[in-house]
Amino acid sequence: MKILGSGKANGAISILHAVGIGKGCSVGIQLETKVQIVDEPNKVNGDMHRLLDSVEYFWRKEGLPIPDEFGWQVESTIPIGQGLKSSSALSCAAFRALNSCSWTGLSNSEIADLAAKSQIMSKCTITGSMDDNWAALEPGWKLVDPTMGASESIIIQGKMDESLSVLVCLRGERSLEISPKRFLEQRQIFERALASIMSGSPLDSLSSNGMAVSAATDDHQALRISNLCIASGSIASGISGSGPAIAIVCFEDDAESISAIIEEMGLLTIQTRFASSIATVEEVA
Repeated sequence: MKILGSGKANGAISILHAVGIGKGCSVGIQLETKVQIVDEPNKVNGDMHRLLDSVEYFWRKEGLPIPDEFGWQVESTIPIGQGLKSSSALSCAAFRALNSCSWTGLSNSEIADLAAKSQIMSKCTITGSMDDNWAALEPGWKLVDPTMGASESIIIQGKMDESLSVLVCLRGERSLEISPKRFLEQRQIFERALASIMSGSPLDSLSSNGMAVSAATDDHQALRISNLCIASGSIASGISGSGPAIAIVCFEDDAESISAIIEEMGLLTIQTRFASSIATVEEVA
């Protein structure tokens, strides 16, 4: 098979869940999805929401050029259905691949808008995941209003210390349905998380947001694990997305001991870092 175009996008972890207060914030991590456009049909495993069909639909709807015959080829290190923004990564990487293949020169904000539409159509998001789309496309964090177009959605943004370690505690795929009503019941904690972001403390927000999501989903284990990690030296810890994965931020020297504590519970961890500005330069190049 001949490769006609390719695109990459990051996984991410939550700083503020958009369902809780109408504003969302995520930050990319160095787990990655790579999508290639190939010159013949190719079966893709794991696209349970048929997200790639939605990507193609919205690309065609925009009237953008596309090969007469093509297929998708997907490689990813992002666990699916666990709150690590695999859908945003897949849709953004796929649009980047089409962008590369067709020389259309779409901006990141245009790709983020198309990714939101495709995810809503595929029913793998409630809000369009604009915060997750930005995190999949660019390093650093952005607090966004998901009701706005991508170019106008950013309220405030900042960078993360790329020397910090990010541990992801895996607890299997999501099994529960998300209830917006339950999230709204935790509004006071979500407001605390929002206040932390606005004061320039996104890692404090990550922990507060995790408390709110754990309460909204009755995930008491997530709260216990997060509290244990913080007591063991982590800077921040909380459930990512709607779960069940837990994101833990710590100094590199503490990563091994915190991972060992989690693994003693019979759970797996992935050690990574925040998405790097260097990787973004390489993608553009």
